[in-house]
Amino acid sequence: MADEQDMNRDEHGDGMAGDGDDGLNGGGGNGNGQARSKRILTEIAPHSWEHPADKAALQALRRIPVFDEVLKKVFGFFGEKPIRLAFQANAVRVSENQFGNVYRIYQECLKTLDVEEEYPLFMSQTPIVNAGAYGMEQPFIILNSGTVRLLEDDELAYVISHELGHIMSDHVLYKTMTVLLINLANMGFPIVGLAARAVLVALLEWSRKSELSCDRAGLLGVQDPEVVMRTMLKMAGGGETDETSLQEFIVQAEEYRQGGDVADQVFKVLNLLGQTHPFYVLRVSELRDWIEGGDYDRIIRGEYSRRGEPDPAYQEDLQQAASAYAQGAKDFLDTLSEAARRAGSDFMSGLKR
Repeated sequence: MADEQDMNRDEHGDGMAGDGDDGLNGGGGNGNGQARSKRILTEIAPHSWEHPADKAALQALRRIPVFDEVLKKVFGFFGEKPIRLAFQANAVRVSENQFGNVYRIYQECLKTLDVEEEYPLFMSQTPIVNAGAYGMEQPFIILNSGTVRLLEDDELAYVISHELGHIMSDHVLYKTMTVLLINLANMGFPIVGLAARAVLVALLEWSRKSELSCDRAGLLGVQDPEVVMRTMLKMAGGGETDETSLQEFIVQAEEYRQGGDVADQVFKVLNLLGQTHPFYVLRVSELRDWIEGGDYDRIIRGEYSRRGEPDPAYQEDLQQAASAYAQGAKDFLDTLSEAARRAGSDFMSGLKR
């Protein structure tokens, strides 16, 4: 496995955070009480794991002409503190004395990813298996109790590391905005006009691609690909380990990889369905591509960008994608406006008959 790679110090000399154990973290067991050593990724920069599609979509999102206006209206209408309280009001703060085992796992994830700040972690009572990172200037994580009940310790560590990836990659503001706009749209709230709906479509497209980035962060947090794929199997279908087959699930995911452009077509369908997350079989496929491409092993060896270092990759692609996304959003907005105009015209024509 990846944690059996050469664990010697890298040329930076800081890849092995030390406390007398050669920089290895002994936490994050396999669910059976057996601890595995993990590399502490000292000062790792988020762009080391960020998916190029995530970067391109976010860059494009920020260039949509109405984006800043919608963002200001939504958050100006609510304010940060009410938003934070709305998410946290029906949840319990995780600490040494509340959900102590979850807190221990959280501390291990913070250490492995060398997170600079301990963000509030909350447990919410619901059988729905999910988790999320939210907030504006003060990020926090919500874990659903159904997630904790379903997953083993190392699987839960993947979920928590995934959410930390969202925070470290500065996704939480836009994730929060996506949830708010979806809820407002479902309620038919007047603040969600045509411009906001165009932004929501772009946000949903970006949101799905951001998950691909944070699946990588989650893997780096547990440093065991089998754990990650096993977690995705459970998140997709539920069930216990002894009643499912990870190998068959991987074969299912392989069908998407062999389909060439099929995955892109699925993403387009999801765009119409309004999904915030891509299907897990697609996520398994994308993660396997990243592992097989060698980037995961390079990071585990200590070959990764440090915080404060520039991210020179994808700049040209980002610019091209940004233009394409911005044009697509404009076309979508024009289509909505035309549809609304025609609907009004037909309505008036019907009244005159």
